[in-house]
Amino acid sequence: MNPIRQLQNLGQSLWLDNITRALLDNGTLRRYIEDYSITGLTSNPSIFDAAIGSGDAYDAGIREKAQSGRSAEALFYELALEDLRRAADLFRPLFDASDHVDGWVSMEVSPLLARDTEGSIKAARWIYQQAERPNLFVKIPGTPEGIPAIEESIFAGVPINVTLLFSRAQYLAAAEAYLRGIERRIKAGLDPRVDSVASLFVSRWDKAVNDKVPAQLRNRLGIAIGRRAYQAYRELLATPRWRQLAAAGTRPQRLLWASTGTKDTNVSETLYVEALAAPDTIDTLPEKTLHALAEDGPITGILPVSSAEAEAMLALFAQAGIDVGALALQLQREGVLSFIESWHSLLRRISDKVSAFAQPGKEFA
Repeated sequence: MNPIRQLQNLGQSLWLDNITRALLDNGTLRRYIEDYSITGLTSNPSIFDAAIGSGDAYDAGIREKAQSGRSAEALFYELALEDLRRAADLFRPLFDASDHVDGWVSMEVSPLLARDTEGSIKAARWIYQQAERPNLFVKIPGTPEGIPAIEESIFAGVPINVTLLFSRAQYLAAAEAYLRGIERRIKAGLDPRVDSVASLFVSRWDKAVNDKVPAQLRNRLGIAIGRRAYQAYRELLATPRWRQLAAAGTRPQRLLWASTGTKDTNVSETLYVEALAAPDTIDTLPEKTLHALAEDGPITGILPVSSAEAEAMLALFAQAGIDVGALALQLQREGVLSFIESWHSLLRRISDKVSAFAQPGKEFA
């Protein structure tokens, strides 16, 4: 059976980990929906930095807005929301047909707010209001400062994609924030259906340790971390606390696998996709991984609920000197810094284009 259809039948959603104006203009995103059963997409500052920096797809929009005197950040939000509204409209039939399980797009708050709780709350509400689309998640990183912002945003009715999670502990903190936000809504007499996903990053684990561990442990840490988080996810959904919320009409905060393109060219591009095939989850795929999956053979296994094998594997990493608790914190910090770097880069790109377009007769290359 086609592996994409297998995952779909299993109950795993496939979302695209990319958005560009070119994907929208040339019909590629529509083809991914029709041919590859893509049912959502995500974005982040690095994705938009690459999109705006490559080619001229955004030049007309920047040129048109350049005379307004608005800041590069304000222009970016306009450009990004234009793209995401178009994508959200493409996914809207899926959103409606799935009763809001699928059909989502995501936009991240400024990474400069990763340590700013109040700033994140205000930005999340503003982005959701400006988007004017019910099927848009606002991404807030699951940093210590982001956790209370996630709870407050859920309470305010803003759908949240919790990003930059790297461990079971970080996932559970995000899940707890979601539950508290919903419980507060119920106590206040508000609708308990506010959707959310929790995004656990996978491949960055192996990129961080592959040169520090024996060959037999390479490209196995990210999967073990994922399996540990998946068990926590299933256990949470079996608790009396969750069952009470579900009876009130609450929906699960789905677990999302992020960063599932392999970083090691010596292994299969679909390594993480195949290892993390599991019901009631989402896998966000870079385009390269999506194409590889479409051409791959059948998926041969389903992710077990028990993480016993994963715990044994993590014990081997501990013996090899890898402190996964400390590394999870490091990876989250590095993730924030990487997005900040991309944020500054994309704002410089926009500023440079605005300056170039302001000079008569000069084109920006």
